[in-house]
Amino acid sequence: MRGESSVASIGMVLSAIVLAVLAACAYWTMRTQSDSLEQTRLDQLLSAGQMLAQSSERMLAAGDVTPVRRMMMDGAERFGLERLRIVLPSGDVIADNDPSRITASLDDAHWQSGGGIEQTIVNDGQNLDMRLPLTVEGFGTATLEIEAGLTPDRGTLWQAQAGIGTIGVAALLALWVVYRYFRSRLAAMGMIRESLLALGGGEQSETALAVTGHLSREAAAWNDLLQERQRYRRQAAVRQTKQQMGDRRSGNNDLASGCDAMSQGVILLDDKMRVVYANNAAAVFFATQRDQLAGQPLIDHLKDAGVADVIHDAVMGSKRTTHIHDRRTSGGAGVIRYAVRPVREGDTASALLVIEDVTQQRVAEEARHEFVAQATHELRTPLTNIRLYVESAIDEGDKDAVLRAKCLNVINQETQRLERMVNDMLSVAEIEAGTLQIQRDDVRLDRLLGDLRNDYEAQAATKEIQMQFTIPPKLPVIQGDREKLAVAVQNLLGNALKYTNDGGRVSVSVEVKEKDLVIEVTDSGIGISPEDQTHVFEKFYRARDKRISGITGSGLGLGLAREIIRLHGGDISLDSQLDHGSTFTISLPVGEQTEETATE
Repeated sequence: MRGESSVASIGMVLSAIVLAVLAACAYWTMRTQSDSLEQTRLDQLLSAGQMLAQSSERMLAAGDVTPVRRMMMDGAERFGLERLRIVLPSGDVIADNDPSRITASLDDAHWQSGGGIEQTIVNDGQNLDMRLPLTVEGFGTATLEIEAGLTPDRGTLWQAQAGIGTIGVAALLALWVVYRYFRSRLAAMGMIRESLLALGGGEQSETALAVTGHLSREAAAWNDLLQERQRYRRQAAVRQTKQQMGDRRSGNNDLASGCDAMSQGVILLDDKMRVVYANNAAAVFFATQRDQLAGQPLIDHLKDAGVADVIHDAVMGSKRTTHIHDRRTSGGAGVIRYAVRPVREGDTASALLVIEDVTQQRVAEEARHEFVAQATHELRTPLTNIRLYVESAIDEGDKDAVLRAKCLNVINQETQRLERMVNDMLSVAEIEAGTLQIQRDDVRLDRLLGDLRNDYEAQAATKEIQMQFTIPPKLPVIQGDREKLAVAVQNLLGNALKYTNDGGRVSVSVEVKEKDLVIEVTDSGIGISPEDQTHVFEKFYRARDKRISGITGSGLGLGLAREIIRLHGGDISLDSQLDHGSTFTISLPVGEQTEETATE
């Protein structure tokens, strides 16, 4: 379906991120649990060995080996030991968990007095080999040998993995539901984007550019715009001409007056490409008098040979096709469109030429194309960063906990950045459609600014920027839309950090002046030139300073911030000096119902 690609790519990236995070969690859980089980098993065996050694010494000293042998068998079964036996220095085995391996009785064994036997524990990660010295009173010394495996039960490990897998399936299902929701909301915008790209590629057919399928409000508005464009292009054509020249004084007066009122130039040509009729707008386009056009070859007034060829082909052609030819003016400042349609009256060939200045239309199209390209780049940058840091966390995170924490922090920041950009684009779309509304409620600015300070501390620390918030202990509780006010201040604070050099300073101060609450965002950044200050609040506008060419931005933030503040009854002003920083001031009215102060 048209428009699916732009939404599907986001869905696939989010799915990949979820799967990658779940895989990392599964690996880390299995590794941690395995290590924990191995350590628990090792502690168990060490404790069991000490206990068995002490019990064996007491029983053997009593001169009865039978309970010792029974203890060897029970202990091996209880603790899951591969071998549990008592060996004398001579090599005689007097007790073993496998009775067939016993080689001597207590009395017949060759005991040895004195020391020389040391405790040894060998752990190769898979098996444990432990030798514990025994001193049997009345007999001599012996060794308690213990051999056991350390590999944990895989069934226990896979229980945790099954739980993580269940959580992963639930997360993917939830992501699928969210994807379906956003796809239904953004499908029309995706199709409109593809139509804009096709229009930029030279497609002019309204049928090909129209959005089909389920029509949302955006799609319906787009199709209405295309229909209006088609009507506008068709109204430039003259529907009919009178066969007799005498009728021009009577019946054609109204038609001629209507043509003179048009902003498009209208010229009727005969088969010799001579001007039969020209309205006032046509004379203006050719910078001449209307009377000097009548009866003259049009080629004498055309400076573009390409346009003349198109008109000649239309006059002499047999197909009733409208030829459209766009040409830039000599100075390159404007675009003129020549639309030529053959007119057949019996055996006489002629053509109707409509001349139109489409400069503003082309400027609007270029602005839309630039916005689409910039928005694509803006969305791709955080997604690329997220992918790279996820890969770093997977590859190196188990070895370096600091690196893993850094990766997670960057992923969180880029996700918030991506969310802010998408919200800005949706808000701009609402502004364009005239549907942006605010939901008024009590807003505590001290908490709002505190949350923003926490959000941007990491970014400021990365650039070693000193960020200071000056907030009075008491602030009025204002009526407004907390989320949208947060967006407005975020855009100002984000711009201040973005355009301030490393080691600079950014401050946010709040003050109540009479019935207005004033928020000032001041930075020591590069500043804004006087020429750019008059345009910075326009949508899609970015300053012409060469120093910001490498800094990404869509040009939406300041325009959106001013629109939000104005919807709250306030305004934003700017005071900036090039190379000395900028100060953006937000003024919000404090109504009578909001005079109650908020204290911590």
